[in-house]
Amino acid sequence: MATVELRFSAQPEHVRTARLVAAAVARRAGVDEAVLDEVRLAVGEACSRAVGLHRSHGITAPVSVALTEEEKAFSIEVGDSVPDPGADSAESGAPDVSEADGEGEDEMGLAVISGLVDDVEVRSGAGGGVIRMSWPTADAAVPS
Repeated sequence: MATVELRFSAQPEHVRTARLVAAAVARRAGVDEAVLDEVRLAVGEACSRAVGLHRSHGITAPVSVALTEEEKAFSIEVGDSVPDPGADSAESGAPDVSEADGEGEDEMGLAVISGLVDDVEVRSGAGGGVIRMSWPTADAAVPS
């Protein structure tokens, strides 16, 4: 299992770099070419959401992105450092946004991500939040 990790300051101009790196690593991992635009868009939305949360809460910690090549899947985790002390559980599927984070832009970003990616998990806790997305690789389509 190979992992590429990115950390960048919460500035909108760094989101494009994260999208480009995600697409390059996804291609190398064997994600179908037809899905690469979805990977780029989903990573862009997740990173933009994390940047927005950091900026609106005055957090100077970097946004983190982990790109992991697994045996039959490629996954990306975008993490923010915005604490949510009331939520330590994971949400799956189409994520709901708590009232504390219930800004329309945040809800729209999560809706776009859940529309682009079949396998999405949104977690939030005292240490921050994570959006985990995964796609099958070419190896997953080949029968064993």
